[in-house]
Amino acid sequence: MQKFDHLTGVAAPLPILNVDTDMIIPKDYLKTIKRTGLGVGLFANIRYREDGSEDENFVLNKPAYRHAEILVAGDNFGCGSSREHAPWALLDFGIRCVISTSFADIFYNNCFKNGILPIRVSQDELDALMGDAGKGANAKLTVDLEAQEIRRPDGGVVRFDIDPFRKHCLLNGLDDIGLTLEQEGGITSFETKLAETRPWA
Repeated sequence: MQKFDHLTGVAAPLPILNVDTDMIIPKDYLKTIKRTGLGVGLFANIRYREDGSEDENFVLNKPAYRHAEILVAGDNFGCGSSREHAPWALLDFGIRCVISTSFADIFYNNCFKNGILPIRVSQDELDALMGDAGKGANAKLTVDLEAQEIRRPDGGVVRFDIDPFRKHCLLNGLDDIGLTLEQEGGITSFETKLAETRPWA
């Protein structure tokens, strides 16, 4: 998993409440178990017209936001079904951080497992960051995970809380497999001892 420590990038504003996982990645894109190639399906139902062409009014189709790495979204982001393809699609598009006032629990947990930082802020803070994001490439945000700060283009700072264990995992690029491999020495030692003391096992 890619480490997350410090990110400065364009933030795309998505002031929609209750964005569910089907809106993030529609069911038509769930036939694959690969984590790559899903960026094209991100927000497909509102990103494309019925004929498949891009809707130029959708934020991620606008020139200023085509390479956005941060998403500033409305309340209750990621609700709906437990769809791990949702963070996969965000990551494949290039989104490494999502900022909102609240997240659905399963989506929130899945983000950490895939190297995406979900940040909870107050409504007033979200409103200010949404205003920054609305300025496009001229107003980049800086997310500093170590300091637990979002630095705004005007010099203001928004602090955020994060579970220490999840912070450690992101800073070190550790998913569930990576955490297991950290214990490789102990596992090998146990298996060797087990083979010696219980060769029949």
